[in-house]
Amino acid sequence: MTTMKIQVRQVSASTSEATLRTHHVLIDRPVEKGGTDRGPMGGDLFLASVGGCFMSNLLAAIRARGEQISDARLEVIGTIAESPARFSALELYVTADGANPELLEKLVEIADRGCIMMNTLRGKLDVRIRIGALA
Repeated sequence: MTTMKIQVRQVSASTSEATLRTHHVLIDRPVEKGGTDRGPMGGDLFLASVGGCFMSNLLAAIRARGEQISDARLEVIGTIAESPARFSALELYVTADGANPELLEKLVEIADRGCIMMNTLRGKLDVRIRIGALA
């Protein structure tokens, strides 16, 4: 079984630093939640992780097929439930220049199946993908 590992260390009263391979990311709470806003919160990073994973798979699918698609964009929207606070749903909205709707739908399906985050969340969280096309 393959594993992944990161380190997280405290750097101030409300800030921590995550080390991911050779990358360093500060994690903090916004001022209104008692932090100093030196970095995103964990929930922000969760959404970024889903989006980054999905987008890297989408770009790989585009590149592998030699498609002339540019300016791929992804918006990840998390719906937050309370007691306890958690994400109850995610919506991914995908757009790209130069892709006909059928091709983009196929590439999105490939990205969805190849993304470790989407595969982990499938069946555990309501995740929906919408596709748009830019003019």
